Amino acid sequence: MTRGNQRELARQKHAKKQTEQSKGKRGDDGLSAAARKQRDAEIMQQKQKKADETGKSTTKSK
Repeated sequence: MTRGNQRELARQKHAKKQTEQSKGKRGDDGLSAAARKQRDAEIMQQKQKKADETGKSTTKSK
């Protein structure tokens, strides 16, 4: 009669796995593919600009 417990443990393990997988993923934000691509491009440009600025400031201080 231990099989009922095994089934419950498997359910709990699966639920935990599902929540861990969904942590890092973005949900549906309601944007089209083109709008999402544009938004991501802008974010990456800002990151690159910030990285360039920090790279220049470290070389100037030496």
